[in-house]
Amino acid sequence: MENTARRNIDVSTIMVRIIGYGFISVFALSCLLPFILIISSSLSTEKSIMDHGFSLWPKEFSTFAYEIVFQNPRLVIGSYMVTLGITIVGTAVGLFIVAMTGYALQRQDFLYRNKISFYIYFTTLFSGGLVRFYLLITQVLHLKDNYLAVLLPGLLSPFLIIMMKSFTKSIPHEITESAKIDGAGDFTIFLRIILPMSTPALATIGLFIALGYWNEWYNSMLFLSPNMEYRPLQLFLYNVITSADFIRNSAASSNVPPQDVPLESMKMATAVVATGPVILFYPFVQKYFITGITVGAVKG
Repeated sequence: MENTARRNIDVSTIMVRIIGYGFISVFALSCLLPFILIISSSLSTEKSIMDHGFSLWPKEFSTFAYEIVFQNPRLVIGSYMVTLGITIVGTAVGLFIVAMTGYALQRQDFLYRNKISFYIYFTTLFSGGLVRFYLLITQVLHLKDNYLAVLLPGLLSPFLIIMMKSFTKSIPHEITESAKIDGAGDFTIFLRIILPMSTPALATIGLFIALGYWNEWYNSMLFLSPNMEYRPLQLFLYNVITSADFIRNSAASSNVPPQDVPLESMKMATAVVATGPVILFYPFVQKYFITGITVGAVKG
């Protein structure tokens, strides 16, 4: 009887695992298919896309879209370097500021924590508008045509501060108290105790900040003039697509076949160029990302 029961349990476990792994595999494939479609479309001719639509395998192979995007490699590399520099500096500084703010706001001995928390939350409900923001950057801070105009607005986010505050609440208060008894100051406690114990939250928040800087183009369009040689990557690719769209509209009025202007394949090529580094980087922080999202979400 025991062997039969054990055999039934083993069979049930195997069946559950098969169903679970099968479901996860189908879900993973459904997430992968759109990116495969983007790569395939970027390597297709404009004529095949217009005649047959998008497909998972190029019907007519062509690298013409990438040749246009990388027509001036120096500008592409320069845009990459600008975006990479803004992303690295902004993520490091923003992560440090968000971590300090979140930690300070959960300290029981911080007298004004509730009032400051309310002010931070209040900014998620109301905004001063675009005109106020533009005047602040250009007339008050005088950051027109300055990369700081792209860097500074992304340093702080109320949502990320609240997330960091919720995470640091899960760190036992007795740890900081024992460090104080040993003579450690607040900044030493923050650097040597809080930050090492907040790795999942830091990885999650850092990923959010980095993605925000990497995908940023709107502030670049507002505050960086076209005469700047190197502008962030997303704005550079946006201008490439806009130029191709303008050329296609001009060609249409001149009776030039629209398939001679690879607009659709260029859109896909720019998506691959913009998202490639992020996809390569994401697996290294995925485990921290999942932990950082879930920790502090459920009270124990």
